Amino acid sequence: MKIFSATVVIWACLTTAAAQPRIGAIEIYGARRTPVERIRKALGAAVGDPLPKSKAEAEERIEAVDGVLRARLEAWCCELGQAILYVGIEERGGPRFETRELPGDESVGLPEDVMEAYSDFAAALGRATAEGDLREDLSRGHSLMENIACRVAQQRLEALAEIHAQVLLRAVAEAADPDVRAVAAYVAGYVPDKAAAAGPLQLALRDPDPAVRRNAARALKAIAYLALTNRESGLRVQPTWFVEMLNSTALSDRLEAAEVLLMYVERGDEGAAAQIRERALDSLAEMARWRHLAHALPAYLLLGAVAGVPAEEIERAWEAGEREKMLERISRQLRSRRR
Repeated sequence: MKIFSATVVIWACLTTAAAQPRIGAIEIYGARRTPVERIRKALGAAVGDPLPKSKAEAEERIEAVDGVLRARLEAWCCELGQAILYVGIEERGGPRFETRELPGDESVGLPEDVMEAYSDFAAALGRATAEGDLREDLSRGHSLMENIACRVAQQRLEALAEIHAQVLLRAVAEAADPDVRAVAAYVAGYVPDKAAAAGPLQLALRDPDPAVRRNAARALKAIAYLALTNRESGLRVQPTWFVEMLNSTALSDRLEAAEVLLMYVERGDEGAAAQIRERALDSLAEMARWRHLAHALPAYLLLGAVAGVPAEEIERAWEAGEREKMLERISRQLRSRRR
C-alpha cells in the first residue's frame, strides 16, 4: 500500500487541466537578503495566473537566483476558490533546518494490519477535515478525536501500538521506506510507554521526508501536552527541534512546530521561549503575516506570547482586525528585551 506525499498529491490534483484554480496569493518566506522581486520573476507566476505546470522546474528557476540555495513550492487549496502558493526559500549562509541521514534498512517494515488501520484513519481524517471536525483530546498523551469515525480508527491504533510497540519504534528510526516511517511515526504516538516513544519520535523530527516529520510532530504534540500538563508523568519532550523546524522550507514543518511551541510558551516554558527568540523570530514574523488566517494565527499567538504580551490583548487585536498594529507592538517589545 502506497502512502503518497500530500504535497505531491495536492499539486498533481491542482494542476490538472480540469477546474484548475488560479493563484489567489503568493507567500514567499525565508528570504532575508534575496530581493523578493527576483524570486517572483524566477517563479514566473503571479496572482491571478494558473499554478506553474511543473513544480520542479519552478523550484529550479528560483534556485538559480543568486544567494538561493534551495526552494520549495507548495500549493494550498483553497481560499475563496483560489490556491495559495507558498514559496519556501533557504538562502546560502542563512538559517537552515538540518535533517538526519536517510535510514537505509530495507528489511524493516510494518505488519499489514498496522498499515491498513492507518489507511482507514487517514481516510476518516480526510472526511473530518472537510467537515471542520478536528477537535481532539490529548490528555492521554495521544490524540483521541471527537469525530466518531476518527476516534474508532484511533482506538484501533491504540490496540495495535500496544501489540507492535517495538516494531513501530524500530521502523520510525530505521526503515528505508519513507511511507513505512511516516505510518510508524504517527502510530508510535499510541505506544503505551510514552517515554520510550519520545526518543525515536524526536529523531523523526529530523527525518529527510516531510511526511514523516509531520506525523512525528503530531504524535509528539500529544506527548508534550501530557508532559506539560502533568509534571508527575516524568516526561520531557525537548522543544529544540520544533524551534529549528520554524526555519524549514516545508510548510507543514512550520505549521506543526508553531502549534506545538505555543503549548510550551503558554505554559511558561521560558527555555522554549528563549530558543525561539534566539533562533526563529524572523520566521515567526513572516508566518504571522500570511494571508490565510488559519495558517497565520498560531505564529501570531506564539510571537505575542514570546514577547510577553498578555494573551487577551493579542486575541483582541486579532479579532478587531488590528494584526499589523499588534505585530508592530510585539516587535518593539522584543527589541527592548535585547537591550
